[in-house]
Amino acid sequence: MKTTYQFWLILALAISSLTAGCGFQLRGQADIPYRSLYVDGNPGSGLVINLQRIIRAGGHKERLAASSAQAERSIQIMSEVNNKIILSLSGAGRVREYQLQYRVKYRLLTPQGKEILLPTEIVLYRDMSYNDAYIIAKGEEEQQLYRDMQTDAAQQILRRIALLHGA
Repeated sequence: MKTTYQFWLILALAISSLTAGCGFQLRGQADIPYRSLYVDGNPGSGLVINLQRIIRAGGHKERLAASSAQAERSIQIMSEVNNKIILSLSGAGRVREYQLQYRVKYRLLTPQGKEILLPTEIVLYRDMSYNDAYIIAKGEEEQQLYRDMQTDAAQQILRRIALLHGA
């Protein structure tokens, strides 16, 4: 019994030291290089809400400007599109699997309207199995996957803006 415990302890220590020694680090939040940003888009959009939340979470609530004229830079959301494509059918012709797509097109502008970052598109995909017997649950799962893609897109937009400034 004692040797089994020692074995697992040594194994856990070895794995943790290998992980720490390899340079692994959690991605964390993007370091926003501007004093203030404005998010120009549909105020009810999950993407706009996520962008605003991430900007505020950076520790400076004043980074989120009330208008594009007050901001050092503006993120303009040009379009957001959700698509649902059938991936597979059963022998009886019923849908078994969908692919959910989320496309967002955005650009970065100065207060004068000059483009800093030309229109850029992010496309995200998620596969989802489907069963008619669980129609309500699958509808909820679909909405959750779209919300997750909006959060992912918001993080990608801010990371790309941070990389643009660093380049």
